[in-house]
Amino acid sequence: MSPRPKALFAMREEHLALLFPAPLLRRLDTLADIDVTLVAEHFDDPRLDLSETEILITGWGCPTLDEAVLARAPRLRGVLHAAGSVKSLVTPACWERGLLISSAAEANAVPVAEYTVAAVLMAGKGIFALNERYQRERTFTLAEIQPSIGNNGRTVGIVGASRIGRKVIDLLSPYDLDLCVYDPYTLVPGVRQVSLEELLRTSDIVSLHAPATPETTHMLDRERLALLQDGAVLINTARGSLVDTDALIAELKSGRLSAVLDVTEPEPLPADSPLFDLPNAFLTPHIAGSHGNELARMGTAVVDELERLIAGSPLVYQVTHDDLERAA
Repeated sequence: MSPRPKALFAMREEHLALLFPAPLLRRLDTLADIDVTLVAEHFDDPRLDLSETEILITGWGCPTLDEAVLARAPRLRGVLHAAGSVKSLVTPACWERGLLISSAAEANAVPVAEYTVAAVLMAGKGIFALNERYQRERTFTLAEIQPSIGNNGRTVGIVGASRIGRKVIDLLSPYDLDLCVYDPYTLVPGVRQVSLEELLRTSDIVSLHAPATPETTHMLDRERLALLQDGAVLINTARGSLVDTDALIAELKSGRLSAVLDVTEPEPLPADSPLFDLPNAFLTPHIAGSHGNELARMGTAVVDELERLIAGSPLVYQVTHDDLERAA
């Protein structure tokens, strides 16, 4: 690795300024030889010369790094991804080359966990149902106690001890909640580990943080959704494919459950989806992950990794081939 390696941005150009604001670009420029005005949205751009590129700084929209691209970049040694999953760009050819791959998924996990914690606490206070009722009735009785709401002792089940799932557990730990987790691969010290079925039967609020893999497709199907107790709230900030949408709609139509959904299957939903009109379905347009000023956190993670890479230090956020098998 050169002391000041040749680097190239490969992502959607529109994201560059948010990922790397001016002070961060200046720091990056001291570490690498990079044209901050050149962003590769596709690798057949005639302005590109990949022959000297040692580091790719990638983001959402980066083209796939296949054999043909790598053949044009014989000096490429590292891919530092200023976003979450690298599944869309990393190919077997990357592992065969022995490229160092790093992802800012840890930084991207922060806003997802924050969104989830806010949803958990608001769900525990009955915010979503009471908002709909207040808007409908346009009045309330000040002295009326809501007996079914409150977060004191509420049972919250976390499905998936992923980096986001673990961060959610950490952020929820100061509250007077009863936390449990289901994950067949990862133990979380100090948190009750239960089966998926027990978690669904006993939790007031269930939050999904498992990856989208063949084995997790529709892990919450009709039978498992039926295990949720009356009044339970399902939160999904992971992947829409984890939930059987038709089965969830049926449960929501019955009024038995409520849901906070930042992701759905399909995504976006068709305009005539019943989910838009159900008062117990709270929908957001896939915004739990990094947006706005949160993108700079991922850019900072990448620049920190570049500094380590140049210094010959271990990468903190390195992604291995095995990691992708169970990653989102």
